[in-house]
Amino acid sequence: MTDAYVQPSPSDSRTPGRYLWWLVTRQRRRIATGSLLGMLWMTGMMVPPYVLARAIDDGLAPRDWPALGGWSAAFLGVAGVNALLAVALHRTMTKVRMEAAFRTAHVVVVHTTRLGASFSRQVTAGEVVTIAMTDVGAISNTLTLAGPGLGALLSYGVAAVLLFSIAPALGAVVLIGTLLLALLIGPLLVRLQRVDAGYREHQSALAARLVDVVGGLRVLGGLGGKEVYAGRYRRGSQALRAQGHRVGAVTSWVQALGGGLPTLFLAAVTWLAARAAVRGTISVGELVAAYGYAAVLAVPVSFLIKSGHDITRGLVAGRRLTRFLALEPDVADRGAPCPAPAPHAPLRDPASGVEVAPGRLTALAGARRGECADVVDRLCRFAPSAVTWGGVRLDQVPLERVRARVLVADNDAELFPGTLREVVSGRGSPDDEAIERAVHAAMAQDIVRALPAGLDSPVRAHGGNLSGGQRQRLRLARALLADPEVLATVEPTSAVDAHTEAAVAARLRAARAGRTTLVTSTSPLLLAQADTVYYLVDGKVSATGTHRELLRTCAGYRGLVSRGGPDAVETPPADRA
Repeated sequence: MTDAYVQPSPSDSRTPGRYLWWLVTRQRRRIATGSLLGMLWMTGMMVPPYVLARAIDDGLAPRDWPALGGWSAAFLGVAGVNALLAVALHRTMTKVRMEAAFRTAHVVVVHTTRLGASFSRQVTAGEVVTIAMTDVGAISNTLTLAGPGLGALLSYGVAAVLLFSIAPALGAVVLIGTLLLALLIGPLLVRLQRVDAGYREHQSALAARLVDVVGGLRVLGGLGGKEVYAGRYRRGSQALRAQGHRVGAVTSWVQALGGGLPTLFLAAVTWLAARAAVRGTISVGELVAAYGYAAVLAVPVSFLIKSGHDITRGLVAGRRLTRFLALEPDVADRGAPCPAPAPHAPLRDPASGVEVAPGRLTALAGARRGECADVVDRLCRFAPSAVTWGGVRLDQVPLERVRARVLVADNDAELFPGTLREVVSGRGSPDDEAIERAVHAAMAQDIVRALPAGLDSPVRAHGGNLSGGQRQRLRLARALLADPEVLATVEPTSAVDAHTEAAVAARLRAARAGRTTLVTSTSPLLLAQADTVYYLVDGKVSATGTHRELLRTCAGYRGLVSRGGPDAVETPPADRA
C-alpha cells in the first residue's frame, strides 16, 4: 500500500463530495473488487433460505432421502462460499478504508507543510488535531458504501423479488417498508448531520484550548494560572459532553429504527406467510423460505442505515477537511517567476528602509520586538512585501529558491524527537567535525557533555528534556550547520545568561564571517558585534550606524540598549518606540 504515496496526485477538495469521489478514484480496482464481493455476499445470503425450502419440499415432505441429502450438502456448500466471501470482503474493505485514511492524512500533512509559517496565523493546532484524530477516520469509513452498501441495495431488491414470487403481499410489505424506512431515517440523518457538525466545531475549539494549555503548562504553573485554565477547560468539556448527548440521542434513534424496522418486516412477513400456508396457497418450504428472506433482510437494512450514518459523518468531516485544504499560504509563487539573483546580493525592505548588505552582520534593534520580526518576515518572504533581492522583487523569485538560500532561525522553530545529532543535523548528513564546529559556535558544548550519550542522547519532542536556553542554542547550532547564504536569527540570545551571550555573539560573527547575517536583538553584547545596526521606531529606520556610533549619537537607541540602567536618558518623542 505504501507505493501509492510515491507520486501522490493533487486532491480534488472543492467540495466534500468531490473529495470523497477523489478517494474512490484513487483505488478504483480495489473498490470495484469490494463492490463485487459485497454484492455476491449479500445476494448469496438469500440463497440458503431457498435451498432450505427445496430441502423441505423436495426431500423432507415426500421423504425422499437422497434429495434431502443433496439439498443439505448444497446448503453447507453455499454457507461455506458465503463465509469465504465475507472474509474476502472484510479484508478488501479494510484495505480500502486504511488507504483512504493514510491518503487523507498524507494530504493534511502536505498541506500543513505548504502553509508553512502562515499555518499558525490561519488555523489552530487543535483544528488539525481534530482532523487527524476523528475526521480522517470518519471520511475513510464513508467508503464502506462502495462494498457492503451497494451489496445491501442489490440484496434488498433480490429479497423483494423473491418474496413477491412467493406471494405478492409479501413483496408489497418489503416495498412499503422501504418507503417507511426512508421517511423515518431520512430526517434523522439530516438532523444528525447538523448536530454532529456543531459537536465537531466545539470539539475542535476544546482541542485547541488543550493544546495551548499543555504548551504553556510551565508558564501557567509559574504564574499560578493552572486552576483558572483547568476550570475553563472543565466548563468547555461539560458543554461538549452536553453536545455529545444531543448527537447520541439522534444516533440512538437511527440505530433503534435500524434494528426495529427489520423486526417489524419479519413479523409482518411471517404472519402473512403463515396464513397463506394455512390456506394452502404456499407450501411449508415456501413458508420457511419467506421467513428466511425476511430474517436475512435485517443484514442489508442495517448496512444501509450504517452507510447513511457514515455518509452523514463523512460529509461533516469532509466539510471541515476541505475548509482546511482551501487555506492558502500568505506567500506563494504567482505569475511568471524571475531568476534568482547572483550570490551575495543585497536585500532591501522599502517599508522600513532596512538594507541587508551581503557578507556583513546586520542587526535590527527596536523597542517593540514585533516590529523587528515583521521586517525579518518581509525580508525573508514570510509576509507579502515589496522587498527586492539584488534588484529583483523577492516575491517574483521562485519560493523554492528563496527557501534554499535564505534561512530564518527563531525561537519557535520546532525540535523534533530524535538523537541530539539528528536534531542538530536537520535534513542534512554532516560529519562529526562540522557538528562540533556548529555546537561550539552556539556555545552548546555543555549540552553535549551533560547528556549521558553525547550526540547520541535522545531529545524529546519539542526539546522537553532541555531548558529554554539549551533549546535556543541548539536551534542556533542547527541554523549555523545549515550554512545558508543568508541567515536571519530572531533574538538568538534572549534565553541565555550574559557570559554565554557574549561568547555566542563573538562566535556567531566568526562562524558567519563573509556570509550575510541578520539578527534582531536589544542586547549590547550582540549589537556590538554587528557591522551595521538599524534602530527602528514604529517599524521604520530611525538611525543607522555601528553600535558605538549609535550610542554616541542616538539617545533613543542608548536608552533602549542600556535597559533602563545608569546610562539611560530620556528618549525624545521623535525617537520613542
